[in-house]
Amino acid sequence: MEKLRIGIIGTGGISNVHIGGYKALPDKCEVVAVCDLDEEKVKNYAAKYGVPAYYTDYNEMLAKEKLDAVSVCTWNSSHKGATVAALRAGCKVICEKPMALNTAEAQEMLDVSKETGNLLMLGFVRRFGNDAAIIKKFVDGGTMGDIYYAKATYLRRSGCPGGWFGDKEYSGGGPLIDLGVHVIDLVRYLAGGPKPVAAYGVTYNNLGDHRAGGGQSWVSTTKGFKFKYNVEDFAAAMVRFDNGLTLSVEASFNLNLKQDRGDIELFGTKSGVRIDPQIEFFSDMNGMFVDIKPFGNSALDFNGLFNREISHFVSCCLGECECVSPAEDGVTLMKILDAIYESARTGHEVCIK
Repeated sequence: MEKLRIGIIGTGGISNVHIGGYKALPDKCEVVAVCDLDEEKVKNYAAKYGVPAYYTDYNEMLAKEKLDAVSVCTWNSSHKGATVAALRAGCKVICEKPMALNTAEAQEMLDVSKETGNLLMLGFVRRFGNDAAIIKKFVDGGTMGDIYYAKATYLRRSGCPGGWFGDKEYSGGGPLIDLGVHVIDLVRYLAGGPKPVAAYGVTYNNLGDHRAGGGQSWVSTTKGFKFKYNVEDFAAAMVRFDNGLTLSVEASFNLNLKQDRGDIELFGTKSGVRIDPQIEFFSDMNGMFVDIKPFGNSALDFNGLFNREISHFVSCCLGECECVSPAEDGVTLMKILDAIYESARTGHEVCIK
């Protein structure tokens, strides 16, 4: 079997876990080219990982290299352009979340994927977590009954990565589109993929970026640009779905809370579950309330998390399985995000079609 020839567009922090995932599959694929606007950065990246070719223009890379698949790891405003170019060049694509700046861009990406017949997978990495796999077994097994309410938080006390993450022109928004997208998608995935019908949201920009150097581990590596800071510090929303599920979500870059938080709760007619960080189920048996913890460590384990995602993408490229994180779900998430931002702007609930 010939190895898949892989290209990576964008060599920022997230690209390191992509290339790590590919290098864990030496019999199936090889990263043969990488691209970034910063020539010094991409040159050093190629040398570090032993990639034979590097470019500063992804169109040139796509024209010169016979690539089978591409990882798009750029800032959000370049997701559409890079993805569409790669799809039209005959490549299968995994694009980092969020899919694009808005629903219109995301829909165009999906349309090109369908037109070309080339796979477009979204980087919803939480779907590949060990915690998600455990809860999915209970949900699919009927243990939880009908899930009708959920709460999801991704809160940082001081955690904007800086650079382009704080500039709406490049990011599309703040913690809602950067962090909230993870937990919104995970809830929707665990709940069986219901269709969103409406959202009410609020956003605040009261603290600014003066707290962004608070010791967070994720920092933008982009250099040579003067970025603004004009995104929200905090966002909260209620999202309603067609099956009766309602989701409450909160996300922040900067918020006056004691410590960072990231927990998810699902409430069903037979039991509830909380990830914080271990998984615990809450129900009743024989007239008694019971709390149930799965055996072993059920907290999200980042060791191997991205490798599982990339391994799945490679398997999809080779026709070995169906994609569990398709572009259609990326478009749905963009509809939710757009509705929340529009609701925050207008002060009214926004219907989602």
